Amino acid sequence: MEIRPANEGDFGAIRRVAHRAWNEAYDEILNDETITETVASWYSNESLADALDRPGTAFLVAVEDEELLGFCHAVCHEDEGDVLRLYVDPDDWGEGVGTALHERLREDLQDFNMKRMRAMVLADNEMGNEFYLGLGFEKDDEATVELGGREYAENVYALAF
Repeated sequence: MEIRPANEGDFGAIRRVAHRAWNEAYDEILNDETITETVASWYSNESLADALDRPGTAFLVAVEDEELLGFCHAVCHEDEGDVLRLYVDPDDWGEGVGTALHERLREDLQDFNMKRMRAMVLADNEMGNEFYLGLGFEKDDEATVELGGREYAENVYALAF
């Protein structure tokens, strides 16, 4: 498996992975319309191109045999990196793809002189919460995010380097 910076040629596969992962992870939390609308908005060509071009941004993909298995996107501010997205195709859950993306992202954030990273996960996303706790993150705060016109509770995790 190769972890590399994302490029515009990855956009369609990123959307596919995002949609499949959201459907699987949030099936009992969000309705299909909310998932489809959120993925279309957050992962549009324009949004993804903006993420690639923004200074202080790390956007990585995991690829094997030319197939995109997962991706992560983080932004840096001051001495902290925020993981905005880290998703793996459900067919590859449990295969170490998310951990590999996290490890490379952590290295990249340390290269940006970050002292810690944060990650936000819907409070009802058991798998996502367990993933970050398993990597050594600690719950640091709570927040809310609006999806489909409704607010959802999020857990905010932090990991010091």
